[in-house]
Amino acid sequence: MLSIVIPTLNEEKYLPRLLESIKKQGFSDFEIIIADDNSKDNTVNIAKRFSAKIISGGLPAKARNNGAKVAKGDVILFLDADVILPKGFLKKAINVFEKRKLDIGTFFLVPKKSKIAAFLFNLLYNYPIVVFEKILPHAAMAILVKKDIFFEVGGFDEEITLGEDHYFARQVNKKGKFGIIKTKVLISTRRFRKDGWVKTFFKYWSCEVYMTLIGPPKKNNFGKRFSTYFEK
Repeated sequence: MLSIVIPTLNEEKYLPRLLESIKKQGFSDFEIIIADDNSKDNTVNIAKRFSAKIISGGLPAKARNNGAKVAKGDVILFLDADVILPKGFLKKAINVFEKRKLDIGTFFLVPKKSKIAAFLFNLLYNYPIVVFEKILPHAAMAILVKKDIFFEVGGFDEEITLGEDHYFARQVNKKGKFGIIKTKVLISTRRFRKDGWVKTFFKYWSCEVYMTLIGPPKKNNFGKRFSTYFEK
């Protein structure tokens, strides 16, 4: 069984698109867990319409951890609320995951509608993560992982202020096998539009350098600069 965990906070605009794309997958052996951080809009009602299990959330790391604790599946797919799964995604992803005997996998991220944004993501994210696949794992917005190894590494570090998903992938890779499943996940560019493309890429680049040279950015250190980045 597959458990799909989705952190949410006021996601009434994006969540229906994701849940509808899951519904159309033609894949039946799964559950959906919405880890909600007290949304004030229709997020919870939307989740109920799709028969999702609703639990208490928080910032992304805490929400994902809470979701994993109640997951019934032996494999967990963590998704951001503003992504969309292409047709046939789940079946293909699970097949590749099992065939390659992966413990954790991630995917190519492709912005919807914008060819320029897609080019930038290929250049600055998708191609580099393939180059560094064997030595420096990266994983974001869509992460597939075995539940047993998730708990073995202690889940996501809730003290990390940015890049906790990449750090999690690297921790799992120390005990298991990481791989990039070359299947596309359609994503929103809302954070980039809100904060600016240059500023946002620089923020991620700074975090990457800091994490590589010093360690994951946490509260009360360099990471304080990123502390509100994911508070939607």
